[in-house]
Amino acid sequence: MASLFTRRSVLLGAGALSAAATLGLRPLPVLAQDAPRKGGTFRVAVADFDSADTLDPQLNETRFMMQLQYQLRNCLIEVGLGGKLIPELATEWGSNAELTEWTFKLRQGVEFHNAKTMTADDVVYSLNLHRGPDTVSEVKSLLETITDIAATAPDEVRISLNGPNSGFPALMALVNLLIVPAGDKDFGKGIGTGGYVLENFEPGVRSLVKRFPNYWKEGRAHFDAVEIHAIADVNARTTALQTGQIDAMGAADTATAMLLSAMPGVKLLQTKGKQHYAFSMNCKDPLFADPNVRMALKLSIDRQEMLDKILSGYGSIANDQPISEAYPDFDPQLPQHAYDPDKARALLDKAGVSGLTVPLHVAEAPFTGATNMAQLYAEQASRAGITIDVKREPDDGYWSNIWGKRPMFATKWSGRVNEDVMLTLAYSRESIGSWNETGWDNEAFNKALLAARGEKDEAKRRQLYWECQSLIAEDGGMIAPLWADFLDATSNKVAHAELGNDWELDGARASERWWFTE
Repeated sequence: MASLFTRRSVLLGAGALSAAATLGLRPLPVLAQDAPRKGGTFRVAVADFDSADTLDPQLNETRFMMQLQYQLRNCLIEVGLGGKLIPELATEWGSNAELTEWTFKLRQGVEFHNAKTMTADDVVYSLNLHRGPDTVSEVKSLLETITDIAATAPDEVRISLNGPNSGFPALMALVNLLIVPAGDKDFGKGIGTGGYVLENFEPGVRSLVKRFPNYWKEGRAHFDAVEIHAIADVNARTTALQTGQIDAMGAADTATAMLLSAMPGVKLLQTKGKQHYAFSMNCKDPLFADPNVRMALKLSIDRQEMLDKILSGYGSIANDQPISEAYPDFDPQLPQHAYDPDKARALLDKAGVSGLTVPLHVAEAPFTGATNMAQLYAEQASRAGITIDVKREPDDGYWSNIWGKRPMFATKWSGRVNEDVMLTLAYSRESIGSWNETGWDNEAFNKALLAARGEKDEAKRRQLYWECQSLIAEDGGMIAPLWADFLDATSNKVAHAELGNDWELDGARASERWWFTE
């Protein structure tokens, strides 16, 4: 066992800490003057939810569920500041020399809400929920490389892969891969090892949890209770915050963010991360099967105007691929797509589809301002002879009824823990039919991605990821004009340490990491 946890294997573990450092959680640096205090009911409003939301770990499609699941349950690994992997229910991890076998040491003495002590059997059961022909898991494709999961000791799990993967531990931080008691199928009870116990859950409306007195994380889960409120309308969320009906909100409106930050008793939280706003095309649809058409649509969007008018400057220009500067292997040399209606028109002529009409399905569910962004895009694309027919859809049910099911639709990605997870989930052949929303299937991309997983040399792996980014930008079906900063808002009585940048509301862990000052 000891040979697994060498300095080399830890470095290959994509951010795993040394064995000596992983015996406990490192506290986040506190920015507020006062130390965290316990007490109070924290009320937070989120915009992304669905009436079909469920506590089944296999299905976590909305930000509402991400917040709630992190209140109730833990993963083996947590995403810390700057996207670094830190121990959660696993204390350390390492691989064999071939990167085909990963072993995780588990934290001892952790208690589930039903008083059961967590063991390796619980971990094996929880991970296997996402494998096999009967699983409905959103992350099934990411775990298809696993050939075996075994409990090798009460506090140790070994995972075998069908090929090398230097970044495999990052998968254990995915919100779907939560640990539940072995044999548990009644997921609606919300049993987990998290800082809060479920009291009530109304999908698409509200949830209530209360602090778990035996929570194993010292210095976390400060509130007595937490309420999540599903409020789609940004004006309603803002009013609720102003009037003291809630204490925090996600997805503030960029158009009014400056006014919001000037309101008495309100703080605006701006966090740069990996989030990108986009319109996606189904590459299998006859409308978008020709790469010339896809490129024409990418060249028909004025990114600077989008940044100014849609994000009010709270973001930056993106380049039709999902790897931002927040990732270590971002390609800074990738040629930037620019607004060029004349070239777009020529590409459409080449494809034999001059005067193209495209239906674009949108709602405010993906992101606040999606409808305005689509209408602005329609104006811009008209100069290339393209008619964008904006079709406004209901917010409720958007993810289940529209996303990935229409030829072209609005979407948002908040990024993922590392390059492999982001690229595999959204663009690989193995994810077609699940998270690969464009249905894009590029042989060169798939080969480069597979090679990157097994590449131990960092420079060579970076070149492979650069190739992946270039292929998506030039051939893929996503039009991503903007990197959008996370914009959240809280009352002045809410305090926090440095904010995580992997998701909004402090990595979706505000309930665990924040506290009241009074």
